This record gives sequence, C-alpha cells and structure tokens, in this order.
Amino acid sequence: MSQKVLVVGDVMTDIIVVPEGPLVRGSDRRATVRSRPGGSGANQAVWLGAMGARVLFAARVGEAERGGHEAYFRARGVTPALAGDKELPSGVLVTLVDPDGERSFLTDRGSNLNLCPEDLPETLLDEVGMVVVSGYSFFAPGPRQAVRQLFATAQARGIAIAIDPASTGFLREVGVAQFLGWTGGADYIFANAEEAELLTGKPDPAEQMAALGAHFGTVLLKRGGQSALLGGRDGVRLDLPAPAVTVVDSTGAGDAFAAGFIAARLDGADERAALEKAIAAGARAVQSIGGQPEA
Repeated sequence: MSQKVLVVGDVMTDIIVVPEGPLVRGSDRRATVRSRPGGSGANQAVWLGAMGARVLFAARVGEAERGGHEAYFRARGVTPALAGDKELPSGVLVTLVDPDGERSFLTDRGSNLNLCPEDLPETLLDEVGMVVVSGYSFFAPGPRQAVRQLFATAQARGIAIAIDPASTGFLREVGVAQFLGWTGGADYIFANAEEAELLTGKPDPAEQMAALGAHFGTVLLKRGGQSALLGGRDGVRLDLPAPAVTVVDSTGAGDAFAAGFIAARLDGADERAALEKAIAAGARAVQSIGGQPEA
C-alpha cells in the first residue's frame, strides 16, 4: 500500500461498564468494569494499522500522557502526530453496555477540545491518499476550525476526504444543516442507521442514500447486524448482508467498518471487495469488549 491515510480525531480512555442487570438507582449493581484506549479517531487508526495500512494519526492529548500514547500507537503500526496540552488531560469516555450489546456514553473530551490549526500543519498531508475525520471534531469551535482548514488544503491537493458523523446526540446539538454545511463535498460518509435518518429526515435507506448523495460523493450506510449499503445520489449500488455473530460489545464496530473499507480501497480493491472487508471488520469488532482490535 503506497499511499498513507491521515486520521484526525479524539484520543480517549474508555471506561467500559457491563452491568449484570438493570441499574438500581441509589444502590449497587455488580458489573464488569474495564479501562481501555479508545476514541473514534484512535479506534479507526488502530484498526487501520492492524490491517496493514500506512496510517498517520493526528490528535491532541494531555501533555503528561503524550509519551505513553505515542508508544501505544507506534506499537500498533500507527505513526502518531500528537500535540500535547498543558491545561487539560486526555479525554475520558464512560460506556454503559446493555445486555443486548447497545451502548450509552458519558463523555469528557478533555484536551481534544483544544485541537487547533497549529496541530494540523499542511505537511501532514504529504504522501496521503485519504483524510478521515471523526464527526466529534466538528462539535466544538476550535477543532472545527482546524479540520475545516485541513479539508480545504486537502481538497486543493486532490486528496480524498471521508467523514464519520460519530454521534447523533452531538449532531442534534449543532444542527443537521450546520453539520452538512461543514462537511458537504467530502468524498465519503460512513453513517449508521440512526445517523442517516437524523441527517436526512427519512426512514427508508434508499431515500437516505439519495439524500446524502446530494452532499457526499459516496455514501456508506451501516445497518448493524442486517446489512451495509453503498451508493450515492443515483441510489444504492451495493447492498450486502452482515454475518450472524454473537454481539458482545458494539463499541468501535463502525470504526472497524470504516477502517476495513478504507484500507481495502487504498490497496486497490473495488467497491464490492472493500464493502465486504468493511462488513467483516465490523463483525469482528462486536465479538470482543472495547473499540480496538485485541493485541
């Protein structure tokens, strides 16, 4: 694989909580609690590294934790380009996992909120074939300014751009029209069923595809354990089923899906083969705890 992929997004510490049953307000509930590296951008970068991609990961972390984060990413085949923040620590995400594998999140983005244009110099784009940005980077003014500036430079250099909306909660806060205005014109968008419905106001996947295709070159719709669709403004070109697997934790499944598709495309695969790789990666991700591949 000759071209690199640049991933821009959050670095988080994931605190994953799997209760044995429903939470009991004001009392105890036994649970499994684990701490693991996470963050949507970090997850995508590590999955890409596990797939043999040449991946560069740009983010902002707490200065005190920067050395440890850099060593972690290098050990997983990722070249880190991490800025250190002297004011805020690295972000933390608490994930509550329901018995069916669905998740709810409590997010403290920490130093991710201070990502700035100086953290994303144009030199990061050298030898890069695609820039992948997590939607979280658009939900605060500083990071948004930084990634939009990087986008403009990447587009001027003919580098493909991929977007992952990342969070329906934050999308509602900033507004759909605003988000589409900031990200429209990107070459790829990876959206799950809830994100696609929120972004388009349409429940039907075919209608979602056409609506999102008016803003993005290629649309990929992740339908969980059902299927995945690929297409654009002219409709659905591919609709492939997902394999039946036991869901342990759906954290990072969308990140693995995106990484599988991107790695395959940069390696020369056609759309069908790349979508198959994406589905396989997503299915692998849900069968273990945490958002990154097991070392």
